[in-house]
Amino acid sequence: MVCYWGAPLPADADLGAIAAAITPDVTGGMMDEIAPITLCPLARDSFAGQPGLVVYRDGAELHPKLKLTASDATGIQVSDSDLGLSLRFEFTVVDQMISTRTVLESEAPITLHWLAAPVMPGPQLAEEMIDFSGRWIGEFQQVKTPWRRGAHLREARGGRSGHEHPPFALFPEAGCRNTAGTSFAMHYGWSGGHRLIAEELPDGRRQIQWGHAAGTCGTGTRFETAPLLLARSDRGFNGTAVAFQRYIRDHLVDWPHPDRPRPVHYNCWEAIYFDHDLEALKDIAAIAADLGAERFVLDDGWFGRRDDDTSSLGDWQIDPRKWPEGFAPLIDHVHGLGMRFGLWFEPEMVNLNSDLARAHPDWILGPADQVEGRQQRVLDMSNPAVRSYLFTQMNEVLAAHDIDYVKWDHNRLLPIPDAAQCTCTYQLLAELRAAHPGVEFESCASGGGRIDAGVLQHTQRVWLSDSNDALERQRIQHDAALFLPAAITGSHVGPRHCHTSWRVLPMPLRAWTAAQRHMGFEMDPRELSAEEAAVLKEVTSWWKANRDWMRQADILRLDHIDPAVIAEQQLCPPGDQFVVFAAQVAASDQILPRPLRLTQLTPDAQYEINLRTRDGLPGLSRGTPALKQGPVLLSGQYLMSHGLTLPWDFPDTIRVIEGRRL
Repeated sequence: MVCYWGAPLPADADLGAIAAAITPDVTGGMMDEIAPITLCPLARDSFAGQPGLVVYRDGAELHPKLKLTASDATGIQVSDSDLGLSLRFEFTVVDQMISTRTVLESEAPITLHWLAAPVMPGPQLAEEMIDFSGRWIGEFQQVKTPWRRGAHLREARGGRSGHEHPPFALFPEAGCRNTAGTSFAMHYGWSGGHRLIAEELPDGRRQIQWGHAAGTCGTGTRFETAPLLLARSDRGFNGTAVAFQRYIRDHLVDWPHPDRPRPVHYNCWEAIYFDHDLEALKDIAAIAADLGAERFVLDDGWFGRRDDDTSSLGDWQIDPRKWPEGFAPLIDHVHGLGMRFGLWFEPEMVNLNSDLARAHPDWILGPADQVEGRQQRVLDMSNPAVRSYLFTQMNEVLAAHDIDYVKWDHNRLLPIPDAAQCTCTYQLLAELRAAHPGVEFESCASGGGRIDAGVLQHTQRVWLSDSNDALERQRIQHDAALFLPAAITGSHVGPRHCHTSWRVLPMPLRAWTAAQRHMGFEMDPRELSAEEAAVLKEVTSWWKANRDWMRQADILRLDHIDPAVIAEQQLCPPGDQFVVFAAQVAASDQILPRPLRLTQLTPDAQYEINLRTRDGLPGLSRGTPALKQGPVLLSGQYLMSHGLTLPWDFPDTIRVIEGRRL
């Protein structure tokens, strides 16, 4: 059981005394002894809550009596020798992050219904929990639920981590906010569907369980949970957010070119969709390069007879109708412009109208009469023949061309949730990465449908949302920063008329929103006016000049009383440089902007503060705030205690403030 999860204790703390100190009392209406919340609570111990293990052998549920059999610095093992079962709870500490998992082994085959990662106690001083929901083009929505008697259950059963129930949660103590208070954060690093149980027992104690979606692991002799990542901080949500950002960026992601600057990204999807024409793409590439793009990605539509989304998934051969000379003419052109080249795949999927489905209908997962999603079905990735075919097809394309980047998509839910589908997809990704170690991979699943630490062990970028609407993006990427670093989070400048909202937003908001993460473009650049192109070029140049230090910066969400403002501060680790993005996403109720408090500065240091976007202020901003006149010198204490006095601006605008410690 976990006796303590808090700030560091004194080095000479008596751990035995701490374990004894948490022993609860017993009163009327209770069992004579209270079953503890162990790392795996069991029903046989008269535990009143949800058990951490539900397992069957020959149709009968097993109730093991587990005894400690081994322990060391990396974990604890408990066993039932009569049933031939053992559980090992593994723990690894990296900087501010704890990674833990449960491994179950059996001497004879068992059928697993539920196995929890090491169970953690829920904070007793918390009033609510925050997990995440969402939908296509509306990912990472915070859901706040009061703690109450009984179990709060969230389960993703679509076969991927999902838009609907991404595997992230926060458990703040009362009064916690972005910049202050105690936050506990958890993330289940698995792409194949998960379950979260946050339960308050009848006696008031709380437990939190995570694991694979129930009933998806089948029969075998060895099972393991995904890593459960744990962080705690007394510096508010930013404290746990920074722990996750740094761990994912610096320890989890395997960068193929760690010393290479993150390239400005161009994706042609919302420019041409399936209409591939070499000359048009050359024109688009030339304009994108002039705007500052450094990577050109050819999206869906290049293979089989792929003229829409009803055919050809699975037929990963270049379409000779569209590409009579193959990719060479476009790649040579892109390279001549100083850009690298990337390509879209959706390997796990198949259309019935495809050569692959006609040749191998038995390779399709689920019943023949299943409901389709986006006109497509799913290949059974647990079949070695399927993986071999996909590796061969993708490897031929990657080996024959100078391809720097793969956008790996996943556009429908599984007909049957199955953990093997995820495990074997990881295996294919690992094989392709080993064969092509210089290629960067992006995880896309209709936008943000597969973002988790499991897939990020094999990929280096996530497509956070299919929405390129800057207002939607402000909220989505702001909330995703509770776990995700900027370096992996793709954010693109979309078309003038956004294709997912049909809003028309000003270029400064669109460009600066993309510049808050890994910057890219995804529109037809031929539509840009001279003024729009000039703004985009300027912001892209700014991003390139600052991307190296911003790659290592912590994203700190700023507390602001005005819900019309979404503000964050990106602070480089030494603390000598930062940038603040304050988006005015709606009209404020009050006339003048409220002060914007900064965070984690040195109180007695002086900072030079410069409003980078002062030239774009409207005529209705008629006063003389100091920031409008030029750089100002202010102390860290003032900036954190009072905050910045910002000039007035219209909705759908953004203020960008640069800071430098003197």
